[in-house]
Amino acid sequence: MSMSLKAPPRDEAAPVPPPAPRRRLAARRRALREDLTAYGFLCAAVVIFALFSWWPIVRNVILGFQHVNFVTGNTWAGLANFEKLFNDPLFLTAWKNTGLFTLYALLLGFAVPFLTAVLLNEFRHARAYFRVLVYLPVMLPPVVVALMWKWFYDPGPGLLNEILRTLHLPTSAWLDSSSTSLISLVTVSTWANMGTTTLIYLAALQTIPGELYEAAELDGASVWQRLRHVTVPQTRFVLLVLLLLQIVATMQVFTEPYVMTGGGPEDSTVTVMFLVYRYAFVYNDFGTASALSLLLLLVLAAFSALYLRITRAAEE
Repeated sequence: MSMSLKAPPRDEAAPVPPPAPRRRLAARRRALREDLTAYGFLCAAVVIFALFSWWPIVRNVILGFQHVNFVTGNTWAGLANFEKLFNDPLFLTAWKNTGLFTLYALLLGFAVPFLTAVLLNEFRHARAYFRVLVYLPVMLPPVVVALMWKWFYDPGPGLLNEILRTLHLPTSAWLDSSSTSLISLVTVSTWANMGTTTLIYLAALQTIPGELYEAAELDGASVWQRLRHVTVPQTRFVLLVLLLLQIVATMQVFTEPYVMTGGGPEDSTVTVMFLVYRYAFVYNDFGTASALSLLLLLVLAAFSALYLRITRAAEE
């Protein structure tokens, strides 16, 4: 008995797949449409970034070589704005104060967040609570922080002097003395900005293998030795990057001297950015203000180039 195999009945309603060339053409069109959409969003972002970031930089460079007059128009001044800057006694004072502020900020604002992160990393309970507590000052607006600390530093009813009086210790004119005003501003800046840096350090510390600490403890290493020979070498790249970023940030300090001291006493807190503000909005000399900001840009560009070189070397 023979059996014949018959093909199953064909479903007439089933769609016939298109030929391979048509499928490839449709896929290419879909990919091209997606690429054009992506490039459209990218071009919009580039245009906005150019208008609000690159063009102001270019415009600032041009204004640095002009006498700016918004009524009659600008005229070319050559190097006259830079000569005016170099003849201003406050020019060197501003750079000296900015350098001292950066140095104090590195000594205080670089070490305190790292040590705070090391301490938080040792906690076994309520770690999340302490992280939030450390990060809280970052959430406050900078002007609010400056006004709050200005009241703390008040030589009369200020909180710090009241605490010193309670402890029968001598009080201080924190912001009214040229010897303490700058370090007082550094303290405010450190307190306000240490939250972000601390969390970055804490994230870096948690990537260190626990076996290294266990081996160090078995060898009898003390806390200081573990910090020196394990923690610092393992976080060396993060430490260096944040060091350079902190230099760039602290050299642009403006809010604290503007709100808390107004550049005084005796010009002891006049920074480069504060002098730029004074030239532009007090003296109405936008050309000289642009020239000074251009000099600051060159200094910060040097540190930024160093930062890029270090990060590129680490990636390679």
